[in-house]
Amino acid sequence: LQTQLKARHRRGFQTVLTPHPLEAARLLGSPVGAVQADRLAAARELAEQFQCVVALKGSGTVIAAPRQLPAINSTGNALLASPGTGDVLAGMTGACIASGLSALDAACVAAFRHGDLADRWALQRPDQARTASALAQWQPD
Repeated sequence: LQTQLKARHRRGFQTVLTPHPLEAARLLGSPVGAVQADRLAAARELAEQFQCVVALKGSGTVIAAPRQLPAINSTGNALLASPGTGDVLAGMTGACIASGLSALDAACVAAFRHGDLADRWALQRPDQARTASALAQWQPD
């Protein structure tokens, strides 16, 4: 994986990884507790190691890129801790890249919008069950 990601980078292709903390720990070869203890350092280390943008999911998703200051997303809630929501984030990120944004900007915009959808869902639809597909399709007021 690391070799292929570095080759993509050398050829000028943009890549965004969207690991949750356990996936990040596996990629780093460290315990998940170490990732959670310093999420900024873990995201930055992954970005440098794989030469790509990393959106380390969780409360305060950390978006990091090689040799850049990381960003912390302020939107989102526990509704995003369910199966498939990470796929929605990945799709939103890909759509942002396809629209012309850089990988870093795309990851930041997608993380914000993804979290904002979950925040709005919690306010506007508190009694409705939320699935990843419903979140992806929902157009809030």
